[in-house]
Amino acid sequence: MNAAASKNQKPTDAVVKISISPVGMDRPKAWLAAGFQDFRQATAVSLAYGLFWVGLSIAVTAGAFTLGYWHWLLPLVAGFMFLGPLVAVGSYGISRALEAGRAPTLGDAFGAWTAHTGQLAMMGVMMMIFFLAWIRLATLLFALFFGFEVPSPGALYSALLTTPEGLGMLAVGTAIGAVLAFGAFTISVVAIPTLMDQDLTFMEGIEASIRSVARNFRPMLLWAVMLTGCVLVGVMTFYIGLALILPVLGHASWHAYEDLVRIEHPGQAE
Repeated sequence: MNAAASKNQKPTDAVVKISISPVGMDRPKAWLAAGFQDFRQATAVSLAYGLFWVGLSIAVTAGAFTLGYWHWLLPLVAGFMFLGPLVAVGSYGISRALEAGRAPTLGDAFGAWTAHTGQLAMMGVMMMIFFLAWIRLATLLFALFFGFEVPSPGALYSALLTTPEGLGMLAVGTAIGAVLAFGAFTISVVAIPTLMDQDLTFMEGIEASIRSVARNFRPMLLWAVMLTGCVLVGVMTFYIGLALILPVLGHASWHAYEDLVRIEHPGQAE
């Protein structure tokens, strides 16, 4: 009995080894260039995937105005930074197909979740917690600076830029949002592509992501700024620019993962 139990017991050293490579300040630019190259090689599929999210964004915006929830648009748009890594999963699938020497299809994009659905779903829950925390804080900030009466759209957006209350809310909201966004970035920047590509738990994916940021803080901070700036440009074009920006950033994030993370499974030759 003891012999059988010993036979079935997993060796204590049979664990996945996650190694993080150091990178220089030039790498974020290289990731972006590689992402654009992937977009050029799979333009039709990547653009179709980007247009899907553009269409969904426009539908959410139109629905918010139709239902009278237009005042939620600003925090919702800002909250996209928390959900962006999940949106990019399809782009990871396209990049992986290109590396395998295949012509990517929409199945590679929309089916990228299927290999490790459970662990990716757990990461989705983690990102949703950040998103909901941001929405709650944004609600409290609005009440603090403007009270509980919702002004007209014109009056509100004008007040944001021309009154002390509006400027104060923007300043405080930007500071709080930046802290939350960087926290979400830290746990997810390579976690989601790692989970999609490897048979790991979501906690191991988070570990890889945190260690990547800790070991390469300056390059990863630059990467976070580049991602944020690109998404803001896409939003400022009334979402149309996101059709190009989202897939390019997704492809680039896949190359960042490949540059940063090394996974050694038990029994794998060194």
